[in-house]
Amino acid sequence: MKIVGLTGSIGMGKSVAAAMLQQMGIPVFDSDRSAHEFLSPNGAAFEQVALEFPECWDKKKHIIDRKKLGQIIFNDPWQRQKLESIVHPLVWWKQKEFLKAAKSRGSKIAVLDIPLLFETGAEKKCDAVLCVDAPYFIQRQRVLGRPDMNEDKFYAILSQQMPQIEKLQRADIIIKTGLGRADTYRQLKTAVSQIIKIRKVRKA
Repeated sequence: MKIVGLTGSIGMGKSVAAAMLQQMGIPVFDSDRSAHEFLSPNGAAFEQVALEFPECWDKKKHIIDRKKLGQIIFNDPWQRQKLESIVHPLVWWKQKEFLKAAKSRGSKIAVLDIPLLFETGAEKKCDAVLCVDAPYFIQRQRVLGRPDMNEDKFYAILSQQMPQIEKLQRADIIIKTGLGRADTYRQLKTAVSQIIKIRKVRKA
């Protein structure tokens, strides 16, 4: 079974690409969703995060306010690292379980949707890496169309991510998402066929 990493900067179309891969019948692991599940009241990270970040713990509702948590870690690398040290090991464990299940079902390919794939060194787990890409004006339009988003926040997020150009240089296959969904789907179908057929995909 081939393990494929899916990544790309904010607003590049990664979520749409992941949904399309699932439509093709390919199992996709959503790392962000997994992290959110671990922060839910019954999640494995809930208690520790609530203790480490008490200002985010809404005791009346018994939930972690993810908006407050995001504000704390956004401009504080130390706090962000502290949160990642709690959540990332759990997500990695969940990824392993996902890959085991996909392999047992006879899947030829399984996808790990990881926004910070290169930043966390997760490309080492993959046989190939797909990076979604779109022109800057489309990226900006997509991101600023999201709720609670503005120019300052957009630029701040970009400053914390690996530059898109570097991701493109390190990826094995680039998926252009700026020409519409049908074109994106066609590129993904071609990429999947290539990955399944090629014995060794990752660059040396």
